[in-house]
Amino acid sequence: MKRWIARSSWRNLALAAALVTCAASTARAETWKLDPAHSKVTFKVRHLMISNVEGRFKTVEATVEGDAAKPESATVSASIDVASIDTGNDKRDDHLRSPDFFDAAKFPTITFKSKQIRNWTGTGFEVVGDLTMHGVTKEVVLAVTDLSPEIKDPMGHARRGLTATTTIDRTDFGVAWNKALEGGGLTVGNEVKITLDVELTKQG
Repeated sequence: MKRWIARSSWRNLALAAALVTCAASTARAETWKLDPAHSKVTFKVRHLMISNVEGRFKTVEATVEGDAAKPESATVSASIDVASIDTGNDKRDDHLRSPDFFDAAKFPTITFKSKQIRNWTGTGFEVVGDLTMHGVTKEVVLAVTDLSPEIKDPMGHARRGLTATTTIDRTDFGVAWNKALEGGGLTVGNEVKITLDVELTKQG
């Protein structure tokens, strides 16, 4: 009987220790969400091979989850509403939403899911992940810089900011519309430079 009580007490103690450990681990986990009012996703592409046209996506969602003590284990996910594209020209934006380019009716979202955080320096790192656009998924690398320290806003919410950049070839994703110029070259460049200026708010 005493042995059974001892074993039972040990099991209860072990279970309690496991629950405490789990709770401590959960307490370290953090979730950060993009603040759309203070963030922007922009892109730049060559026009007629002589100038750059810039645009942005106005509707973006993103979440970062992880343990602050182990930043390399964090995960990043993001979703962009293709129809929210804005280059400052309605006619051009309608063309970009059409099947010639993004085909927003068929492929309404662009998504990103991280697979690895690497080269962590404390203020910068790289996020390797899958970018899905126009129904095609390719691995891309986001170079993150200017990671700010955590601060409290006037409402007491924890915030951090960062900038992330990458360059893609749009034809890799099947966005291949173009026209040849009489003097040589193409109407639209294939290389697209993407910049994310992000402000994140800690949840909970």
